[in-house]
Amino acid sequence: MDQRKFKPYGKVSALTLGGGGIGNIWGETSREEAVRTVRLAIENGINHFDVAPMYGMGEAEKVIGEAIKGRDISDLHFTTKCSLGILPDNEVYDYLNSSLTRSLSSMGLEKVDLFLLHSQLIEDNHQLFRFNEFRNKNSTNLTSYFNAVIPAFEKLKKEGKISNWGIGLGQEEALIKAIDFHTPPNAIQCVVNILNSAGGIGFTTEGLDSNSILKECLDRDIPTLAIRAVQAGALTSSMDREPHPSGHDEKDFEDFEKAYLFRELAKKWDLSPSDLAHRYTLSVPGVSSVILGVKNRIELAECIKSEKNQLTDEEIVELEALYF
Repeated sequence: MDQRKFKPYGKVSALTLGGGGIGNIWGETSREEAVRTVRLAIENGINHFDVAPMYGMGEAEKVIGEAIKGRDISDLHFTTKCSLGILPDNEVYDYLNSSLTRSLSSMGLEKVDLFLLHSQLIEDNHQLFRFNEFRNKNSTNLTSYFNAVIPAFEKLKKEGKISNWGIGLGQEEALIKAIDFHTPPNAIQCVVNILNSAGGIGFTTEGLDSNSILKECLDRDIPTLAIRAVQAGALTSSMDREPHPSGHDEKDFEDFEKAYLFRELAKKWDLSPSDLAHRYTLSVPGVSSVILGVKNRIELAECIKSEKNQLTDEEIVELEALYF
């Protein structure tokens, strides 16, 4: 598998196995199948695994722990996250450290290579576009990030519990300020797909433009890990779940309808929609690795095939003409 430039590790496999699928977020799977999926990923050159406590209430981290038990992991890299929310500054380190300690125990690791803030960054007075009632749980404001989160991350590095730290989604203005700060993140997870859509997790701002975040990362030489290549199923042949009663994934189902032309083009090229979606994200300049949400070996095998057959410049132009 192609190894791409990624400053925190030097290089990283073009595909990363994410924790959503193996943690039962994207449809049902079994512990046994999830473990076998992790092992198949390793056998095929995937050397980066991205999980979080909230993926299946710790299930994804436990799957990783079982899959790597007794294995030489010197060539593998592991990322986990913490959804911090908005806390008093003097509680931030303890919360992050406690979450990380549980994650390390679940995976059987002494440290992780990358520790990410899983709550979304916002400016201090910013009101969420959707689900603002959960603002204090799902987001972290910039004052807390600058004054408490970054120092806590740096302390965890000095303690040898993490090697690097980073951030993920949020309000565009807040993310750009974080990227341009004198202590920038070591890496960022950014939505990259043909719809330029974060779907149900794009709740900070209406019409979130993830491409602008990717451009800022490129301009500032911040390594980028791509998420939502298939946009929570919207860029596949069919949604693998029913809409959630809370309505938090309503945008994902709207995007599925919006992707009609995308599926027609995939059919014309004799590709599955998910295959085409992964090929596209792999072809976007600046993406170090595409984080997969697969839940079994069949889905993983298709993604591995996609990595070996990326799009030509002409195909990218025709595809982007559908939506850009």
